[in-house]
Amino acid sequence: MSAKKDELYARDLADALWVKSSKSNRPGCPCPYCVEVADLGDGAVAVRDSRRTDLPALRFTAEEWAAFRDGVRDGEFG
Repeated sequence: MSAKKDELYARDLADALWVKSSKSNRPGCPCPYCVEVADLGDGAVAVRDSRRTDLPALRFTAEEWAAFRDGVRDGEFG
């Protein structure tokens, strides 16, 4: 792992502010798999399963998250 990734995984997320998509908060949401994202600063984020918060969160550098976000916007995963 890179030093950046090591630093992200060394962070304690106990006080992280987790945010879920407004689309997954609507009543009757058919999606059984929802995620939450926490801002780790400097563009880095943590992502976790909102229904299994006991599982470890994935952590992404600013560059990784931007590449993913841009891919979603460009329809790369679609």
